[in-house]
Amino acid sequence: MLTVMDDSMADDADAVSLEGAGDVLSSPAISSLVTSVVGAMPAGFVSMDRDWRFSYLNAAAERLLGHSRKQLIGRTIWTAFPDVVGNDFEAGYRRAVDTGEPQTLEAYYPEPLNSWYEVLCWPTAEGLSLYFSDVTDRKLAAEQAARATARLRLLSGANNDLLSAPDVPAAVAGLARVLVPVLADGCMITLLQPDGRPEDVGHWHADPQQRDALNRYVKKRLRTMPLGSPVARVLAGAGEVLSTTTEVSALLPAGTTRTVLQELDASHAIILPIRGKDRVLGALSLFTAAGRPLDPDDITTARDMAARAGLALDADRVSRQYAQLAEELQRSLLTAPPEPDHAHIVVRYIPATESARVGGDWYDAFMQPSGATMLVIGDVAGHDVQAAAAMGQLHGLLRGIATATDAGPAQVLTGLDQAMELLQVQPMATAVIARLEQTAEEFDRGVTRLVWANAGHPALLVIHADGHLDFLRGGRAELLLGVNPTAVRTEQTIELDRGATVLLYTDGLVERRSSDLDQGQQRLQDAVAELIDLPLEELCDELVARMVDGHPDDDVALVAARLYRQDEPRPAVAGPNKIPPPLRRPGHS
Repeated sequence: MLTVMDDSMADDADAVSLEGAGDVLSSPAISSLVTSVVGAMPAGFVSMDRDWRFSYLNAAAERLLGHSRKQLIGRTIWTAFPDVVGNDFEAGYRRAVDTGEPQTLEAYYPEPLNSWYEVLCWPTAEGLSLYFSDVTDRKLAAEQAARATARLRLLSGANNDLLSAPDVPAAVAGLARVLVPVLADGCMITLLQPDGRPEDVGHWHADPQQRDALNRYVKKRLRTMPLGSPVARVLAGAGEVLSTTTEVSALLPAGTTRTVLQELDASHAIILPIRGKDRVLGALSLFTAAGRPLDPDDITTARDMAARAGLALDADRVSRQYAQLAEELQRSLLTAPPEPDHAHIVVRYIPATESARVGGDWYDAFMQPSGATMLVIGDVAGHDVQAAAAMGQLHGLLRGIATATDAGPAQVLTGLDQAMELLQVQPMATAVIARLEQTAEEFDRGVTRLVWANAGHPALLVIHADGHLDFLRGGRAELLLGVNPTAVRTEQTIELDRGATVLLYTDGLVERRSSDLDQGQQRLQDAVAELIDLPLEELCDELVARMVDGHPDDDVALVAARLYRQDEPRPAVAGPNKIPPPLRRPGHS
C-alpha cells in the first residue's frame, strides 16, 4: 500500500491511500510521482472507504462528476449521487466488494450529469476504487448509427413491400406498424376514398397499453375533427403540419373524442401529406410521447416514406385503370357464343391474378355458312399488351378465314399460318379448332361429328354420353402457329352421341408452377368426373373454382359445348337459341 499526499490534501491534512500493483512503497519521491500521475490522468479516479465515503478523487473526476473534492470528500456515494441507488452502478460496486473481483460496467446517470460512463471498479483493503470515463459521445454516436441503420432498413423493407404488394392501398395502411416504433410512438394512415371522403385505414401504437385508446380515437376523430384541424389542413393541400395534443384537443368539441385523445400519451405530432403526381392522396400522422421529442432525422425518413407511399398509390391507380381498360378491350373481343338448337355452348375467361390482367389467351365460338359450329381456343406466347394485340389479330383473322371459306379446322389453321406470314404477325401461338357438323343421315342417327385440328395446344377433353372421359390427343403433335407457314395441318374425327360434352381450355386451367401438364390434366379429369352430372354452366364455374382456387397463375380461357337430342325440345337449362340471322330457319327465334 502506498500512502501519498497531494498539495490540496496536505493543506487539509487529509490522508489518501492508493493501492499499488506490487509491494508497499514508501519512498516520498515515488509517492509524489504516483500522486502526480493519478492527478494528471484524463480519466476519473475515485477511492471510497468501507462505508462508501469518498476518500480521494483526481482532477478529472472533479470535472466529470461536476463536484469539487471539498464537496465530496467524506460524503457517501449514495448521498452525493442518489440516482446511483438501484441502478447498474450500485449493482457493479457491490458485486466487486462482495466477490473481491474487479468489475467493468457501462451505465447512464441522469440529470444533472446526463451522461454515460464506462467504469472499472476493484476492491481495495480500504474499500473500493473506481477508474471511469465519460463515453456519452461514443454512446450517442453508436445509437445514432444504429438508428440510421434502422431507418435505412425500414425504408428498404417498406419500399420492397410497396413494390411487390398485390394490394397497394392495404400495404400503405400497413405502414403504421412498420414506422412504429422506429420513427415514433404512434402512427395513423389516412387515405382519401374515391368519393373524396377521408378514412383512417391503418394505425398502431408501440405501447400495448395505449392501443385501446388509439383504436377508440381513430374510430371517432375524423367525424368530429373540424376543417381547421392539422389532418384536415394537410388533406386540403397545406403541406406538412407540426402539432401537439394540446392544440388538437382545443379544436375538438367537448365529448368522447377529446376525452380519448387526452388518454393518449401523444405530446408531439407531425402530419405529412401522402402526395400523388398531381394531388394529395392521404396523410401520414406520427406522434411521440412527452419524453420523446420528434427527431429531425426521423421526420426526414417519414417524409421519404410518405412520398414513396404516394408514388405507389398513384402508380397503382394508373395501373388499375390501365388494366381495367385492357381487360375490357380484351373481353370485347371475346364475344358471346351462339346457341344452335343442337348444342349449349358456355365460355369462361379468368385473367391471372398476378399480372396486368391482359394477355394472349382467347376463346371463340361461331357458326359457319354451312351451319356447322366452330369452337376455338388459343394462347399467344407472352403475357402483356403485345400478346393481347397479337391475340386480337389472330382472333379476327381466324374468324374471317373460317366464315369466308366455310373451311374445316385444318384448312383454317393453314390459312392462319399463311396470313400471319403475309401480315408479319410475329408471335407464336397454340390453338385448337373443333367443328361440330352433321349430315342428314347423322341427324337421323342422333350423332354429331367432331372434327378437330391441334396446333401445339393441350388436348381437348370429351365427356361421352355414357360418362367416360377421353382426351383427344390424336396423332403426332403439330407445330405452333407462326413457326412455319408451309406446315401441313391434319384433322381428326370422332362421332359423338347426344349428351356428350366437349371441353377446350388453355394451359392456365391445368398448369401450376409446382406441377407439369400431365399432372394438371389428371387433376382436370378427376375434377370433371366428380362434376359430370351438373348443368353445363355450373360445371364450368365449379371446374374453374376447383382448378385455380380463385388465384390463377396464368390466364384461363374455357369453351364447353354440350350436345342435346334434336328430336326433343331444347332443354330449358340450355337457354334460348342464339343463331345468326342468315342461318335461321322458320320456327327459330
